[in-house]
Amino acid sequence: MQMTEEPKPASASTTTRNTDAAAMVTFDDPGDFERAGRGLVCTHETGVITLNDRPITDVGRYDFLRTGDDAPPSVHPGLWRQARLNSIHGLFEVMPGVWQARGYDISNITFMAGDEGWVIIDPLSTAATAAACLELANSQLGERPVTAVIYTHSHVDHFGGVHGVTTQEAVDAGDVRIIAPEGFMEEVVSENVIAGPIMARRAMYQFGPLLPVGPLGQVDIGLGQALPIGATGLIGPTETVSETGTELIIDGIRTVFQNTPDAEAPAEMNFFFPDKRLLCMAENCSHNIHNLYPLRGAQTRNALAWSKYIHEALLMWGDDTDVMFASHHWPRFGTDDAKNFLAIQRDVYRWMHDQTMRLANRGYTPSEIAEELVLPEAFSTESHVQGYYGTVSHNVRSVYNRYLGWYDGNPAHLNPHPSVPAAQRYVEFMGGADEVLRKARASFDEGDYRWVAQVVNHVVFAHPDNSEARHLQADALEQLGYQAESGTWRNAYLTGAQELRSTYIKIPMKIAAHIAPAMGIEHLVDATAVRFDPSRWSRGDTTIAATFVDLDETHLLGVARATVHHTPEGNGEPSAADVAVSLTRVQWAELLGQDLTIDELLAGDPNSVSGDADALREFFAAMDVFESPAIVEP
Repeated sequence: MQMTEEPKPASASTTTRNTDAAAMVTFDDPGDFERAGRGLVCTHETGVITLNDRPITDVGRYDFLRTGDDAPPSVHPGLWRQARLNSIHGLFEVMPGVWQARGYDISNITFMAGDEGWVIIDPLSTAATAAACLELANSQLGERPVTAVIYTHSHVDHFGGVHGVTTQEAVDAGDVRIIAPEGFMEEVVSENVIAGPIMARRAMYQFGPLLPVGPLGQVDIGLGQALPIGATGLIGPTETVSETGTELIIDGIRTVFQNTPDAEAPAEMNFFFPDKRLLCMAENCSHNIHNLYPLRGAQTRNALAWSKYIHEALLMWGDDTDVMFASHHWPRFGTDDAKNFLAIQRDVYRWMHDQTMRLANRGYTPSEIAEELVLPEAFSTESHVQGYYGTVSHNVRSVYNRYLGWYDGNPAHLNPHPSVPAAQRYVEFMGGADEVLRKARASFDEGDYRWVAQVVNHVVFAHPDNSEARHLQADALEQLGYQAESGTWRNAYLTGAQELRSTYIKIPMKIAAHIAPAMGIEHLVDATAVRFDPSRWSRGDTTIAATFVDLDETHLLGVARATVHHTPEGNGEPSAADVAVSLTRVQWAELLGQDLTIDELLAGDPNSVSGDADALREFFAAMDVFESPAIVEP
């Protein structure tokens, strides 16, 4: 991306605001820094992990956080402190026989020494980072084969690097167990395939990977330092856990599970190692307020259930826990420390739930609730319930949405104009673009950046080529980013400013080649159906018999009434289909992404299609190939 304007410094208003915020950061004791650095075995030799000779992790870029200096005016002091903690990296001993690599991905990878080899918990986001961390563990602790992988939940930073620690062949041979919570595959497909293209685009705002690193750019995500941009993959689970209390022996390690659906992820589980007095809270507890709704988009999470799961874990295992660790951040050491941590985490999610619904039942709207609620004093001295990732503001809106949906009950908001025609009307009503910008500049000088961002957005959407509007909007978003306590809010504001000042390049967003082989056919058809554009289909009712040779399964797809439907193998007669095709799941994904044509498929195997091949050509020609859409402009 070619920048046309460099980031600007913090304004006087932002400097004052962040100086005032520093006085509120009353929990800067050495406890977190001691925990985050405890048990350090070693660090990665260079701190640089590459993929195809391109660095995807480089801890040296964050050396500006390791000086011990106070927060600069362009970074909220609370986020600065969190970033310094997240910059502590290396391989750490959690307790005898258990180690974590932290700081080389947004998430942690945990290594447990089993009877025969490594039991790995959460193999990070990418194969490159996972492989580098496994190599680090093997080189320092003695090389062991991988015997099991546990996915704590269905988010990509906890399974995407699995090909860096094992192979599909090893799993198929029974040499490696893959253990995940019930519903794991359904939720992986939901987030990464059905909603994957738009979610990946919005994730660029949440995580800020294209921002320059430094005090005027990307500093931290809150949940971790940075998200590596590399290949993600998936190997489907060989075992799933559906009930709390399930006990498994995993390479000699006794493990008791707690199923926690609809908490931090739709499919997630905590687990306890009773012989080690060791508790894993997955991502249900971390050293910040988490998201009840992430800015990248996702199903709204159940704050009430989340709180109750933490309480249940506390009751089941609190008194028997010596060490508690999670999928992000650093562990808690000692029974009292772990129990206190769990109780406070439990209470903050319950508080957001209960107080949102108290105000909702009094008639407050989501924006009014977000403005009204601030963390009570009981939480103000606890660093692990601050808004470095999720925030009270967007979380309480999410609680409202889970119960009451997007509509606030006001009929004026029932059927508003879409963004562009609404913006055109707003600008006309306000006296034209020049008048809006004149007033907005005055608001900017007063430090009212929230209002500038809100009102100038109308000018940008009404007149996207108006350079003055784009730059003023960017300036306002930039200052809001500098003021943000949340790493994700900062990244979103600064990415918006960057794109307003530069040329945005659209990127095709397709089903990853490493994901397709792990998908069931129902999931693959669901992904197909959301790409089907009925306006490009002229044939009427059509039936397609698809034989997936990598599974030796034949499924029927029907196209009727502007939709695609699916009949699983064995429930229909392939001989009655209008056209039949034989191919792999990867080839189907390539046809969806227009990386393969029916003619090319036939050139490779003339017998791969029988019947009306033109129907098949038109079917795949009717598929949308998603590109990353614009966000801060129409």
